[in-house]
Amino acid sequence: MHIEPTIVTGAKITLSYATALVSFGLLGKFLLKDLKENIGAVLPMAVKSLIAIVAVFAFFELFPHHAVGVSEVHLILGSSLFLILGVVPTAIGLALGLLLQGVLFAPFDLPQYGMNVTTLLMPLFAMSYLADKFIPKNIAYKDIKYRDTLKLSFIYQGGIISWVGFWALYGQGFGAENLAQVGSFSLAYLSVIILEPFIDLALLALAKSFDRFSNSSFVNYRLYKAKV
Repeated sequence: MHIEPTIVTGAKITLSYATALVSFGLLGKFLLKDLKENIGAVLPMAVKSLIAIVAVFAFFELFPHHAVGVSEVHLILGSSLFLILGVVPTAIGLALGLLLQGVLFAPFDLPQYGMNVTTLLMPLFAMSYLADKFIPKNIAYKDIKYRDTLKLSFIYQGGIISWVGFWALYGQGFGAENLAQVGSFSLAYLSVIILEPFIDLALLALAKSFDRFSNSSFVNYRLYKAKV
């Protein structure tokens, strides 16, 4: 999902600064809400965020990734992190893991950071909101079914595809070649939508075998418990 450096250039890149600020504003809102509800959650939040940062950095650097069309196809496991750690640690992990990867290994991607972080965070917030709508409150995340993990993956990865498409069309217009590049990226990313739910289910099955962590504040509350 890294936007290629030539896609959005010049004054147009200013929009990415605005969308990144909105993304960070939403993250700050969610963070303050969580800490207001549980002031003792500062340390667990920090630990979960650190875990997410390390995981995201590893996903970007160690998992296979290929340039296709206007961007790259990555296995980011956003829905997996969301289910296990929660929306705020996942968002912090995505934002800082992406930044760390850029600073250390891909400085040429830093001018596109606003676009890339928006592309990662906005679908995450949408997924978090919609998960509350279709996952019954009396079901812990460890007990959700394949159809629910598929929905989560479709929302998150579909959101990434939509944002990448938006940046490509915003930057390069609706020419036939650009549309073909957007289409090839979108088709390639469908493989992630298909694969990710199985990874989610495997991780949730693993979580069930470690139910001694059910009262731990270092995992997402919903992982083991129904929503009150």
